Amino acid sequence: MSKLKIPVHTVHSGILQENAVMLGDRSMKRLKIPAHGTLQLAFGSFRQEVTVVPVPKSDSLRVSEGLARRIGWNHRLTLGVSYSSGSRTLRLGPLIGVLVSRARPDNPDRLFGPITLFCRELTNVCQAQGAYVYFFTPEALETHSSSIKGWVYDEGWKKQSLPVADVINNRVTSRKVENKPSVQHFLADVKSRYGTHFFNEKFLDKTEVFEALRQDPTLQRYLPESHLLNGYAVMKRMCGQYASVFLKPVRGSLGKGILRISKEEGGGYRLLSTTPLGTRKQIYPTLTKLFQSIAPKMKTTRYQIQQGLPLMELGRRPVDFRALVQKNGTGKWGVTSIVARTAGGNHFVSNLAKGGTLSTVREAVSKSSLPAGVKESVQLQLPRAALAIARGVETFIPAHFGELGIDLALDQTGRIWLLEVNSKPSKNDNTPLNDQKIRPSVKQMILYCRYLAGL
Repeated sequence: MSKLKIPVHTVHSGILQENAVMLGDRSMKRLKIPAHGTLQLAFGSFRQEVTVVPVPKSDSLRVSEGLARRIGWNHRLTLGVSYSSGSRTLRLGPLIGVLVSRARPDNPDRLFGPITLFCRELTNVCQAQGAYVYFFTPEALETHSSSIKGWVYDEGWKKQSLPVADVINNRVTSRKVENKPSVQHFLADVKSRYGTHFFNEKFLDKTEVFEALRQDPTLQRYLPESHLLNGYAVMKRMCGQYASVFLKPVRGSLGKGILRISKEEGGGYRLLSTTPLGTRKQIYPTLTKLFQSIAPKMKTTRYQIQQGLPLMELGRRPVDFRALVQKNGTGKWGVTSIVARTAGGNHFVSNLAKGGTLSTVREAVSKSSLPAGVKESVQLQLPRAALAIARGVETFIPAHFGELGIDLALDQTGRIWLLEVNSKPSKNDNTPLNDQKIRPSVKQMILYCRYLAGL
């Protein structure tokens, strides 16, 4: 199968019949397409039998206005193209769909909320790389449909009917929405009918991740002791074994709802909890009393209890590291970026949503009190650990992931620990520390989509 990128132009329907396309003879030779024959034109789920008319000294593909309208094209574009002689199919694309939680048509500058700029960035990269992207919400989904009402950017956001995409990236940020029967039925339907690739299929639960990774002996060194909190007995044992423990909502994100329990020097136990205004501190005379105070929360929230770690600190503020690990243009995992995150002054978690600050790994490690020999080695070991964990998630959790946010920590001896794995890494939180207009993470995502689509 031959592949290349080609400009696509629309011409008046009077010049060109709707079931014919004009293709430059040089492109036809490179793609090994027979002249004046018929073939199937494919774009996502769209299929149309067309006659090919060769055009001397041209590198472009020309289609009629009517055909362009039916496909969903409304402006000039450049697309990847491949030809399969066996099926006589000329495929254009890749066509990429991004499933987002919601759209706000009344606020076009922030149509998709905080990820609107990411969506614009993605559109720009697609135009440069010969791909086509649209954005759609769960409300647009219909089972057994060959088209979707989606949003495209062309001098402003426009809604139009488009084919089902070759590749769909799941950016839904609500577990409840993701698990709707309409969403799950649609995804199963397009996978079976069109072979659509769907990545970052689901949210990850903390318990699920740690239990899965524990199956690989080589990953166990990164895993702090961690259990589902199912009663007082496990809390008593963990608090007896460690100076501090963390209680993390199994389905939490952005540092919300995390609790930290530690022993007081004069007796009793201290409970720290995250609030929008900072850290709340409560003292309990016994662990039993503390457990009784949080038991009502356990009726509505499942917690993971995890060994507390003596984390590397800067200015008495704990530091952790967010690695963005993505599949590349050959389908292999690679580390796109790692940044250090230092907790805000009145917080014990480092998320930017809680007032944390970003720095480079080198800057954070060099300012730390880690032993000199350790400082150099951990900068090599952090990406290796992130890659090993990503491969472990892929091996032991039956779902398709194309990118993962992996939160790592260093203790005060330089040992690397896994804190959590996020299958919906924030498009704001993991920005590399420079002002590039196009982030490497966005380019990498398109390369992986092209790999999946074979275009």
